[in-house]
Amino acid sequence: MTDQDAPTAAAVDRYLTDMLVNEDEALRLARESSAETTAPGIEITPAQGAFLALIAQIAGARRVLEFGTLAGYSTIWIARAVGPEGHVVTCELSEQNAAVARRNLERAGVSERVDILVGPALDSARSLAQEGTEPFDLVFVDADKPNNPGYLEQAVQLGRPGTVLIVDNVVRGGAIVDASSEDPNVIGVRALMDALHDDPRIDATALQTVGLKGWDGFSLARIR
Repeated sequence: MTDQDAPTAAAVDRYLTDMLVNEDEALRLARESSAETTAPGIEITPAQGAFLALIAQIAGARRVLEFGTLAGYSTIWIARAVGPEGHVVTCELSEQNAAVARRNLERAGVSERVDILVGPALDSARSLAQEGTEPFDLVFVDADKPNNPGYLEQAVQLGRPGTVLIVDNVVRGGAIVDASSEDPNVIGVRALMDALHDDPRIDATALQTVGLKGWDGFSLARIR
């Protein structure tokens, strides 16, 4: 996508969002509150939130694991999708971000169906495995990219046959094709792709996206 294409792609994203996405005040405030986190402005878009919710509903997900909470914007979309009987466990490194997310989850009326685990996400996931937690139906990975391969392995360990895995930000403006990149984020995503390619337990694909967040993409996988 060229610089000339970016304004049109963003306009299309806004049009589709206006036409199809119901972002209520609680969601809007959660999205805007990312300014209070350690990584302002990196939350998913409203259209991507609606996509996540639809995938959760299509999969019939009742238990969801999320790597990367930030302000809880995606968490709200997912928690609403799983319904009152569902449960979301979301892993967040920063207590600052977790505090923002807690306020947003409470405002959105879904705090009772969400647990925020604060600390390194891989440690949190390993603790869940050691505790013998019930398998998750959907795993959404949107955390630090260098740890993507580790998140994938934990997702498989904590899933079951049929569990859906979604990993965000896997195209990175096309940088993923640069095998010589020294960017830790690109290296992490390329390692994720190697793992998806080599793992016989998983069926996977990946799609590019354009829009308000520029040129990126996500991987979609399913445990066999």
